[in-house]
Amino acid sequence: MKVSSLSLKMLMGVAASAVLQAAQPGAPVGKFQQLEPMHPPPNSQRTASGAPGVSYWQNTADYDISVKLDDVKRTITGDATVTYHNASPDALSYLWVQLDQNYMSHQADSRLAPNTKRGIDPEKVTYSALDRLLTYEKYDGTLQIAKLTDAVGKPLPNTVVKTMMRIDLPAPIAPGASFVFKIAWSFPINDCKHLNARTGYEFFEEDGNCIYTIAQWFPRLAAYTDYAGWVNKQFLGTGEFTLEFGNYTVRLTTPDDHVVAATGSLQNPDEVLSATQRERLAKAKSETSKPLFIITPDEAKAAEKNKPKGEKTWVFKADRVRDFAFASSRKFMWDAMAVKQGSKEPVMAMSLYPKEAVPLWDKYSTHAIAHCIEVYSRYTFDYPYPVAWSVNGPVGGMEYPMICFNGPRPEKDGTYPKRTKYALIGVVIHEVGHNYFPMIVNSDERQWTWMDEGLNSFVQYLAQEEWEKEYPQRRDEREITSYMRLADRVPIMTNSESIADLGNNAYAQPTAALNLLREHILGRELFDHAFKTYAQRWMFKRPTPSDLFRTMEDASGVDLDWFWRGWFYSVDHVDVAIDEVKWLQLDSRDPAIEKPKTVAEKKELPQTLTRERNYSLPKRVDRFPELKDFYDSFDEATVLPSERKKYESLIKELKEEKIDPALLRTARNFYLIEFSNLGGLVTPLILKLDYTDGSTEELKLPAEIWRFNTEKTSKLIMTPKELNAVTFDPRQELVDCDVENNFWPRRPVKSKFKLFKEDKETNPMRELTKPEAKETRKSKP
Repeated sequence: MKVSSLSLKMLMGVAASAVLQAAQPGAPVGKFQQLEPMHPPPNSQRTASGAPGVSYWQNTADYDISVKLDDVKRTITGDATVTYHNASPDALSYLWVQLDQNYMSHQADSRLAPNTKRGIDPEKVTYSALDRLLTYEKYDGTLQIAKLTDAVGKPLPNTVVKTMMRIDLPAPIAPGASFVFKIAWSFPINDCKHLNARTGYEFFEEDGNCIYTIAQWFPRLAAYTDYAGWVNKQFLGTGEFTLEFGNYTVRLTTPDDHVVAATGSLQNPDEVLSATQRERLAKAKSETSKPLFIITPDEAKAAEKNKPKGEKTWVFKADRVRDFAFASSRKFMWDAMAVKQGSKEPVMAMSLYPKEAVPLWDKYSTHAIAHCIEVYSRYTFDYPYPVAWSVNGPVGGMEYPMICFNGPRPEKDGTYPKRTKYALIGVVIHEVGHNYFPMIVNSDERQWTWMDEGLNSFVQYLAQEEWEKEYPQRRDEREITSYMRLADRVPIMTNSESIADLGNNAYAQPTAALNLLREHILGRELFDHAFKTYAQRWMFKRPTPSDLFRTMEDASGVDLDWFWRGWFYSVDHVDVAIDEVKWLQLDSRDPAIEKPKTVAEKKELPQTLTRERNYSLPKRVDRFPELKDFYDSFDEATVLPSERKKYESLIKELKEEKIDPALLRTARNFYLIEFSNLGGLVTPLILKLDYTDGSTEELKLPAEIWRFNTEKTSKLIMTPKELNAVTFDPRQELVDCDVENNFWPRRPVKSKFKLFKEDKETNPMRELTKPEAKETRKSKP
């Protein structure tokens, strides 16, 4: 530690420069520049506060669909009447429709996307990757359009562009008008064992049955927006779906022994459920503590052995949803429980799963749904839909309004590792949580994956913290430091299809950023109010990133532009180094105090080796005793009259200026801690101060400490105690990517290394000439 003397005047200057570090020539200040020039200008649709404006609009599309699931051919065949409502101020001469199933088309440029998604290492191709490539040679998943007409049956001209279709209209749809068209289609369902996707079937060889989890199965209207016009970017497999809200009536025809779960409320339970099932379901609507079986394990196992005698049509109705998905199988067990939300009708939390998912799913799935709804509703808004399904099948984790598909299962012997248990709990919370983001807060997934995945993963983190103490979080801030250090990563504000490491970029990094914002920048009360304000403002509407950023600042009253700029628009990372700690001692200017102190400090200095050796020699007779004088007995600590007079003049001057001379004898230690921002990402500073008396203190310094110089800053600490050590980020919660420079004085940081045996060169002579090898050769025919 560097110790230096400090006058009162110097102390005032040090304090000022430590708190407001003077800007150095050329020092970057852009990290604190306002984001407003990067935001779209506010208007009557989207205000400067981040709220929807008085002229906010969005179009809607209503669907009346009849669809058949063929369990023998494993195909989907459907027809629909679609009513498109133009609430925009623009006349629309054509419509864009999403044909996401064409992602699995035989068209070469479409097939290329899933085969090379995030790259295939040509030197290390996995078995599943090769199997997928071979499957594409045989499987053509193109959605075949059988009919496309207007309401009276007149064909409509159209153009299919990969995963999008443009329908050319006979006349533009005027603002406030509607257009009705009819469409029929079909496609073969993919086998998820060979061609895994967000949709498909799983075949069970043991009993010859399938589980179908069906999504992206019908032509869906693309979104027409105030900020981008038609959102008609191609589906390349990563950027998910940008959709319009609407009302759905869907008739699902399946084998008569299938059980079906879908988006919406079942309209004909008397026709498709047995009396016993209806009675159990009614009882479950008042059960809030544990799930009740609607279809028991024994009933599900018995159904596996049956063959259908005909067909059943399940009718579902859903209002204000942006999509529709369903699951169907004869293998399903079904359990359900109610989730209360104030005085509203309880939400039915329900799960479907086969015997292969027991004993894991019957313990955790429906409880996780209920827990998710309870926690998410507290941070956002009450869940507005009547049901929430979790269905086990071939899809690892995928979300749709009121229904999600989740994959984790126990081993065949009924055991499961800890990781699988928490994988199930976590994926159910995550996928059910997607009802809030983006199924209700309807962000543009095709453009900004993080707006639903990142926000949802953050609230999932909060929900898992409430599930149990010490929940093993996957997206902990300590887990992403290796990613944050990467030189080739891209900003969060990157188009969804251009992000290679989507899990870290769109899920983990926003989670860490928002948790940092909540815990260390805004505080929980301000953050929770602002976050809930955003969610409630944009229920059943389509926000953009600017709406989120503006709302969080508007509702919290805190300028956060530096935070959004660093965490969402840059590839900087947190790496703060403690460069130096200077111990500054106040100069009292009193020679009676300072001179003895200086002499004592000089005597405390260690002897050099030369002096130590010389002083150890036998004493020599002084060669010149007659030359001794005044200075041979002079005490360097003696206060001279001139020094005393100078000090007395200073005291008089201070009193005349009404400055208390007692300030010169302030009994404090002053420490100047100097920091470097090596990673570039502006961050608050959390410091742990250890004192020589064994006590500790924690300081939180706001990120604005960097605002005049984002590369260097310092903090003056005034304390009666003597400082022993300083630690930056003592709990390792600021995503700092290099902990080795977080300590003063420096400490060794533990790491591990492994020992390896060197591989021996193969010895063909030994292998081919040893007796065993000879016998083997002789025995060959």
